[in-house]
Amino acid sequence: MTETTEKNKITVDEIYGDTSEWHLNTGDERIYAKRMAGRFRSLKWWLHSVWIVFFLGQYLRWGDRQAVLFNIPDRQFHILGITILPQDVWMLSLLLLFFAILLAVVTSIAGRVYCGFFCFQTVWTDVFMWIEEKIEGQPAARRKLDQSPWNMEKFRIKTIKYLSWLVIGFLTGMAFVGWFTDAWALWPQFFTLQASSTIYITVLLFTVGTYVLAGIMREQTCFWLCPYARIQSVMYDTETILPTYDYKRGEPRGRLKKGQPQEDKGDCIECGQCVAVCPTGIDIRAGQQEGCITCGLCIDACDSIMDKINKSRGLIRYASYDEIEGQPAVPLFKRPRVIVYLGIITLAFCGILYGLTHLGSIKMQVLHERQPLFVMQSDGSIQNKFVLKIQNKTSAEMKANVTAKGPKGMVLMGAEHPLLLKKANTSSFTVFVKTPKENINQAREPLTFYVENIDDKTQNADYESMFFSPQH
Repeated sequence: MTETTEKNKITVDEIYGDTSEWHLNTGDERIYAKRMAGRFRSLKWWLHSVWIVFFLGQYLRWGDRQAVLFNIPDRQFHILGITILPQDVWMLSLLLLFFAILLAVVTSIAGRVYCGFFCFQTVWTDVFMWIEEKIEGQPAARRKLDQSPWNMEKFRIKTIKYLSWLVIGFLTGMAFVGWFTDAWALWPQFFTLQASSTIYITVLLFTVGTYVLAGIMREQTCFWLCPYARIQSVMYDTETILPTYDYKRGEPRGRLKKGQPQEDKGDCIECGQCVAVCPTGIDIRAGQQEGCITCGLCIDACDSIMDKINKSRGLIRYASYDEIEGQPAVPLFKRPRVIVYLGIITLAFCGILYGLTHLGSIKMQVLHERQPLFVMQSDGSIQNKFVLKIQNKTSAEMKANVTAKGPKGMVLMGAEHPLLLKKANTSSFTVFVKTPKENINQAREPLTFYVENIDDKTQNADYESMFFSPQH
């Protein structure tokens, strides 16, 4: 191995710290996280509020239907004024690619900020723990209650908490189902036992699943069930910005004692508040760890202590390993991994944008009859048979005119009158094209079909086909 390669080699300990000091809760202890005010706690609540759209967005209307409706039985996705049918599902692949790579970009730049601020598991767990605190009290009171023997008071408190969790789980299930059926009609159908068995099973699974994952398992879901938590470590490098303990400033640690100087000690006073507020129970001072979800709550806790002892903030802060080691920051446009990620995102976004702008309201496909390719008529003309498959992507029935352009003197039969196109569906029509033999100059002549909405001529489509005749 060359000297340059050895110098640039990144070890696990360089990125994560001394892994021998990691603390990973394997489920044998319960985390009683302390809730402390601060800028990152406020930011979490503001970003958590985005999930209100999940609960209320399905009740918005667009004309005579739901604004966003994923109608799986009819194979139609309605998003505002856009109807996406199975033929356009390729855009879903690009959308998934876009968000997957976006997640990779964000992780490469700032670690697990998605986990800490947006992830539904984090959001629901945070809400469940907030309810737990309101009902059972601060961490010490909750710990004492769990360790106490069962009595009527403990039974009452636990029942209220668990019922509250189940209600949230039930609302989560109803909100999810509301995106796939008429949300306004869902509630009366559900409580009058007129909903389908699929709806009842789905709501039950979401109710129980939310209760177990967010209420009982909590951080264990991130440790052992979430695949993203496992693979994200390969997206980190020494330039990734993460909640980091400045060991040069904080060490050696020492408890602050009134009236005694701290000249030989670092700024860390061993208060333990960074551990007390961590929702996964890790000690950030042992280095970046698998359990860190990059939520920044340890930064709030440490900053509050630094304010009280008249020290500057930032003992724990968002920083890269290179910054802590005193190396200059590398601009994003000089990081190859980020550039590649952004390139893929740009291509996916352009593909989605192209798809949305070229969906159209009508799509036509023309199938030529193969057996036989042509028929010689008694009057000497040549006839070809075609099947028109016309897709109406709108939510209303449509009357459309079909015309064709091809060999001189051709006649289109079967589409003399406007065709009725069913809403959000594909209709098939059989037509014939007849042309005098003397007007045919070659075995295959270009032939183009056109379809146009009678009421809105901007809604149209065309398809290029061929007219076949005997060899010349």
